[in-house]
Amino acid sequence: MTSFRYEEIKYMLTVQEVAKILGVSVHTVYRLINSGDLSAVKISQRRTVIKAEELEKYINRK
Repeated sequence: MTSFRYEEIKYMLTVQEVAKILGVSVHTVYRLINSGDLSAVKISQRRTVIKAEELEKYINRK
């Protein structure tokens, strides 16, 4: 499997951005977060973000 490296300046990614990068639905990203496979930070009641480095770790584990 190819390793993933997020090279953009962005430090935090939205759930929608992560879904697009992984090629999955937003609901699947929330399932990964709820199962503990992907770490995320809830910054408000309606906003959840994922550190780019956490996404990189998740992809490299898979």
